[in-house]
Amino acid sequence: MISWNNLDQAESYKKLLALKDHVCLPEVMSGENGAKRVAQYAVPMAAGLSYNYAAKMVDDEVLCALKALAEETQLSAKYEALYNGEVINTGEKRLVLHQLTRGQLGSDVMADGVNKREFYVAQQKKVAEFARRVHQGEITNAKGESFTTVVQIGIGGSDLGPRAMYLALENWAKQNGTFHMDARFISNVDPDDAASVLKSIDVSRSLFVLVSKSGTTLETLTNESFVKDALRNAGLDPAKHMIAVTSETSPLASSSDYLAAFFMDDYIGGRYSSTSCVGGAVLSLAFGPEVFERFLNGAAEEDTLAKNPDPLQNPDMLDALIGIYERNVQGYPSTAVLPYSQALSRFPAHLQQLDMESNGKSVNRFGEKVDYVTGPVIFGEPGTNGQHSFYQLLHQGTDIVPLQFVGFRSNQAGMDVVIQDSTSQQKLCANVAAQIMAFACGKSDPNPNKSFAGGRPSSIIVGDQLTPEALGALLAHFENKVMFQGFVWNLNSFDQEGVQLGKVLAKRVLAHDTDGALRAYSDLLNI
Repeated sequence: MISWNNLDQAESYKKLLALKDHVCLPEVMSGENGAKRVAQYAVPMAAGLSYNYAAKMVDDEVLCALKALAEETQLSAKYEALYNGEVINTGEKRLVLHQLTRGQLGSDVMADGVNKREFYVAQQKKVAEFARRVHQGEITNAKGESFTTVVQIGIGGSDLGPRAMYLALENWAKQNGTFHMDARFISNVDPDDAASVLKSIDVSRSLFVLVSKSGTTLETLTNESFVKDALRNAGLDPAKHMIAVTSETSPLASSSDYLAAFFMDDYIGGRYSSTSCVGGAVLSLAFGPEVFERFLNGAAEEDTLAKNPDPLQNPDMLDALIGIYERNVQGYPSTAVLPYSQALSRFPAHLQQLDMESNGKSVNRFGEKVDYVTGPVIFGEPGTNGQHSFYQLLHQGTDIVPLQFVGFRSNQAGMDVVIQDSTSQQKLCANVAAQIMAFACGKSDPNPNKSFAGGRPSSIIVGDQLTPEALGALLAHFENKVMFQGFVWNLNSFDQEGVQLGKVLAKRVLAHDTDGALRAYSDLLNI
């Protein structure tokens, strides 16, 4: 029997609080002890990745306490309930089924009178067939010319995840001969966004993917109108250049304004939708459906690892629990995601939405206020750029910020140069290793301005190369981490009421139904 209780009711949490500042990171990471930790404190992930937490402020005693917390909060049972189709999204009274887009973890899940796994697979096959017809020249523009660019129109989860995934695999696909079409993305309702994309492409040879579950998203429909005007001004029929990703019940589903429609449903939140048709359409068109399938396989393999009830053998659960320790026991307010891979340049932006929209809550899943802190602030940039930006604060600032590095032994492009006896890739990896140790151990100096206290915890996910499988595993790891943390905090990680109020007020502004300060701000902005 599953019990949904607040974190501060757990006996194991009360014991965990007694372990605050239990580990002195500069001590345990120095000398041979540090080398042993790097070898010992690692858990295999899917697709050849590994989660290494040697530079976290944990030891066997803390890990034992975290394992007890996982058992008391029933993390494994709650995950099982989720993938077997129980109503986990209590705010909207919905199932949570994004894992079903990439594999069958448990029993068949029936909803709306259909087998949902079969439904998702059918849509993926439909997307794959459409992409193959585009690539083979069976679907062309009015002149019989092939489409060379795909443009996704969407916002939030319809943009951040798919954009991050596309950029992550663009160089890999070019190197491996699977690159079919350039992809561009229009998300911001700011007209400069759409204009800049439209001016950079040949609209006559572009295929536009409109993504809106409801078919009523204001920003997305506004940008669709922007694009349609551009197509008409070029003498083109928009209906021959657009496809829709939407729900079966939306006004877009059977509209003659689109070449084809591919379906998603309310059981997959936007920030969890990269492995649905939301990501599948643009990624299959850009790289081919076989690459998208490999991406799904990596995610499915990681989801399977997340079923392990032992946190020490479950990288996603362990990462989540260490994050709980850092947030609720150590009191650290934020987390930096630092991928040492230019391909992951937009991955931190995706994780900002994934984490902060999911667990940025101050009430539990029953609507009751919680008396402890929940989701941290997430930010990040790819290394080594970040080193010349905000690392100063990370090293010597007054707040300690836990760090999540991501690194790969080989690059994607197959190009490199040797300068001063080392390659660019070796220099990149050297910086990762150096930063981990600099953050952990610091450096004493008689000049306070040059002294580093150390004690800044970090983990690293490391692999050989960022492949489609590795990207899928990486995505699923963080999705599952956020899910497990939401379970521990007793939150509903699958709704996002916090984004609604601003939308409601914006509609009032546009309808000129304002007063007081709202009217004053409207006048200030000449609305």
